[in-house]
Amino acid sequence: MILAGRDELDELRDRPLDRSYNAPAGDMFEVEMRILMVASEAAPFAKTGGLADVVAALPRALARLGHFVDVVIPRYRGVAAGEPIARVTVPLGGQVAETTLHAVAEPGVRTIFADHAGYFDRDYLYGAVGRDYPDNPERFAFLARAALEWAAASGERYDAIHAHDWQAGLVPVLLRQMAPPLRGVPTVFTIHNLAYQGVFDASWLPRLGLGWELMSVNALEYWDRISFLKGGIVFSRLITTVSPRYAREIQTPDYGFGFDGIFLSRSADLVGILNGIDYDEWNPARDPYLPEPFDASRLNGKAAAKRMVLEMFGLPVTHEGRRRPLVGMISRLVDQKGFDLLAELGDELPRLDASFVLLGSGERRYEAHWLALAARYPERIAAKIGFDEAAAHRIEGGADLFMMPSQFEPCGLNQMYSLRYGTVPLVRATGGLYDTVRNFDSTTGSGTGFTFDEYSPRALLGTLRWALDTYRNRAAWRRMQIAGMREDYSWDASAREYVEAYERAARLP
Repeated sequence: MILAGRDELDELRDRPLDRSYNAPAGDMFEVEMRILMVASEAAPFAKTGGLADVVAALPRALARLGHFVDVVIPRYRGVAAGEPIARVTVPLGGQVAETTLHAVAEPGVRTIFADHAGYFDRDYLYGAVGRDYPDNPERFAFLARAALEWAAASGERYDAIHAHDWQAGLVPVLLRQMAPPLRGVPTVFTIHNLAYQGVFDASWLPRLGLGWELMSVNALEYWDRISFLKGGIVFSRLITTVSPRYAREIQTPDYGFGFDGIFLSRSADLVGILNGIDYDEWNPARDPYLPEPFDASRLNGKAAAKRMVLEMFGLPVTHEGRRRPLVGMISRLVDQKGFDLLAELGDELPRLDASFVLLGSGERRYEAHWLALAARYPERIAAKIGFDEAAAHRIEGGADLFMMPSQFEPCGLNQMYSLRYGTVPLVRATGGLYDTVRNFDSTTGSGTGFTFDEYSPRALLGTLRWALDTYRNRAAWRRMQIAGMREDYSWDASAREYVEAYERAARLP
C-alpha cells in the first residue's frame, strides 16, 4: 500500500506528470491511452545496451501521439534524479519490504524509480566480474511486484501494461495475483534479445511467493528450472520483438534458443515491431559532438569528423590516411556480434586498403585480441576498450563504413545511426539488420549498404573487399550515403505500431 495520504498522493501524482503536451493535428489517436512500462534500464539513468535507448525513446514517441506513459525502473547506485512521491509495501514470498518511489517527468512521460538499497545499490546492474548476481531472481521479482503495487495503489487507470525482457518477465505472472481493475489490464511483453532468458533454479518459486503450479511446461518450467522470460511470453496477451525478421527467426530452431516451440504455439500473438532511433539525439546537423554539422545536402562536414576520429585514435592524419576508407565498429565484443569471425581475419584486416577503429568492451579474449592488433598495426588499427558517448557519435559521423557482422541481431541500432550519418553499413542479413539495410546493387546503383548471408569469415571478408572497392567509385558511394540518410527510422512509425499492439491486446481474451 502507499503510505502517503490520499490528497497528498493526488497532488504528487498530478505534479510530476506534465500533461501540457498537445499532439499535432492528425497525430492524436481517438482515445488517449495511459501505459505502464516496466524495465530494468532506461537512458540516461541506467544503460548497458539498446534496451535502455528503447525504454527512453518509445515513451516519448507515444507522448507525441497524445498518450501518457509511466516507466518504472530500479533506482540504481548513482541515480540521483527524481523527487520522492510515495512509499509502497512490497510483499515477496515470506518477506515484506518497503520501497520509496521517486519520479521525474517530461511532457507525457513520467519515469518512476523503485528504491531498495539492498537490491540496487551496487556497482553494476546485473553482475560483476563476468558473473550475474546470485540474487537476480529476487531483485527483479521485487521490481515487478513494486511496479504493480505502485500501479494498483496510485489510482491511475492503465489501458496497457508493457513489460520488457526477462527482468520484467514476472509482471504478467504477478498481475494474476492483483485485484481488479489492475488484474484485467492487457499485457504486452517485448523481447529485445532472446539469448538472455532469466533461467533460475525452481527453488526460487516459494521464495518469491509463487506457487508450485507454475512449475509446469505451460507456465515457467524450462528444462527442470524456471525462466522469467518464459513467464512473460506465456502469460502476456501479446508478444512483440524488435524487428519483423527477428519475429520470424525466433520461431526456428536456429534462432529460437530452445523457445521456438513456444513461439510457434503463440505465433498468432507474436508481432515484430522495428525499433526506432532518437532523431533528436542522433542528428548530424545538430550533433554537439561533431566538429561541423552536415546533412544529406551538404556532406563536407564528414571530412572534419573523420579527421577528428583519426586524431582521437592516433591514426595517421596525412593525406594518405584521410584518403583511406575508415571502418568503424561500436559493439560489445562477443560472439553474437561477429567477433569470432573478425578474430579469424586478424591477419587479413591490416592488409586491406582501410583503417579500422573499434570502441567497445566484452570478452577478455576479444579485448586482448584487438589491443594486440592495434599495437602491431598502429598505422591501420586502433581500439578503445570501454564506452564513450562522444566517441560513439564521432565514429558514426567520421567513419566511411560501419561494420556489424552479427551472428544474430534482434534489431540493432548502430546500423540505423550509421544510415542517419551517411556512414555506409556492412552487415550480416539477419534480424533487424536485414530489415533496415538494402544491399547495394552495382547494376542499378540502388541500395543503402552491403549485406552477406553466410556466417563465415570468407563471406565477411569478401563483402568487406567489395565495399572497399566500391568506395573508390565516389559517385556510387555518394548515392548510397544520401539514400541511407533519407531513410526514416524515427520512433514515430514504430510508436503507432505499439499503440495498435496495445489496442489489439485489449481485444484478446
